[in-house]
Amino acid sequence: MAKERNGRHLTPNPRARSERRVDQATSHGLLRVFLAVILVAVSFVGGFALRSQTELVASWGIPVSDGEREALAAAAANNTFESVSARVGDVEDILSTYSMDEIDLTAATYSMLDDLMKSTGDPYATYYNPDLYNTYIKETTERSYAGIGVVFADYNGRAYVSDVFEGSEAEAKGVQQGDFLTSIDSEDVSAWSMTEVVNALAKDEGATVSVTWMRPASLDAQTGEQFTTTLTCKVYEGANLTTALSDGVGVVKVRQISSNAAELVDQATKSLIEQGAGAIVLDLRDSAGGYLTQAVDIASLFVNSGVLVQIQGNDGPATTKSAAGDAPYKDVPLVVVVNRYTAAAAEVLAASLQDNERADVVGETSMGKGSVQVVRELDFGGAVRYTAAYYLTPQGEPIDNVGIVPQVGVVNGEGEDGADSQLATGIDIARSLIPAA
Repeated sequence: MAKERNGRHLTPNPRARSERRVDQATSHGLLRVFLAVILVAVSFVGGFALRSQTELVASWGIPVSDGEREALAAAAANNTFESVSARVGDVEDILSTYSMDEIDLTAATYSMLDDLMKSTGDPYATYYNPDLYNTYIKETTERSYAGIGVVFADYNGRAYVSDVFEGSEAEAKGVQQGDFLTSIDSEDVSAWSMTEVVNALAKDEGATVSVTWMRPASLDAQTGEQFTTTLTCKVYEGANLTTALSDGVGVVKVRQISSNAAELVDQATKSLIEQGAGAIVLDLRDSAGGYLTQAVDIASLFVNSGVLVQIQGNDGPATTKSAAGDAPYKDVPLVVVVNRYTAAAAEVLAASLQDNERADVVGETSMGKGSVQVVRELDFGGAVRYTAAYYLTPQGEPIDNVGIVPQVGVVNGEGEDGADSQLATGIDIARSLIPAA
């Protein structure tokens, strides 16, 4: 029916009504998009993610199409907190705004960073709070280096006995290779690394220390027989390298790959050859490793060319370290002896000689500690330790959790009267490689 306005008859205009509907629909669509953008912006800036933005929009009486619902869901998904700092910051904002209690920043930091490092699954990952770091980790020129006559190493982040000095009080009281520490002067150290343990035991000469040990059935066992010893700290002068000559075969035993190990091996090998040695046995048993550069330099004494080790970081292809060339003992017959306590840089050395077909390896599969740990100081105090790289053999095979498998497997005690059958086998093989006169 026609309507009358100001004395004039008005006829309905279908086109005008249609245009008004389009305008209204467009306005509603723009309003919905505008509100959606505002919601996402508020969620992002304020740090509070709206778990059901579409339901909220609908509750305001504004219909939401399927396409808009998907767009809003995608926007919410892109606003998830994908970093620890963002998530912690969100909770911190809530607590600081609404909680009746205050956050203990120091306690929270220690606890969160400790759990953060554990969450990586890296057995060597550790957070050191400032007190622990400054006392047991950070190098200091004032520290006394008297000890208890024990050489320690790391296995899955825990300190164990790699070797015991002959004639030491620790040896007399029954401390053996493979023992783990559980406490020092009643303080729980079961999760401490080698560095922490060594520094904790670096006391003044003559001081006494009570140490509780755990003797597992294997390095992987978590429990075992425990016993306690009270030991007096003193300065032990243990030779890092020893030599012997047996029927034309020179034996060079390397206890640790120290900062001058390559020089010592060079001098020892030269001396043994001058004494009549026609072959060399490099005894790396019980060596907990040491300096990678020295392991490479030792290998370069015997390998003239070729890759000696690969190092895999988290930033792309593995890098390689190669022989320096002009190896002085490249033609001297060589055998390497390893056991289950041969670890880290010592394994790198064994692998470099094995893969380059420069030496036969005799003994037991080595420990498989082929990772590199780094300690990095934090700006607000303390430090973190983490695995920064892995060692690979020259052929690119992993060492970590695998070890070096000898060509000739020998377990000690297989010979007569429990003799050192590993070394005896190594000497026999070396002797067989000496060219006939």
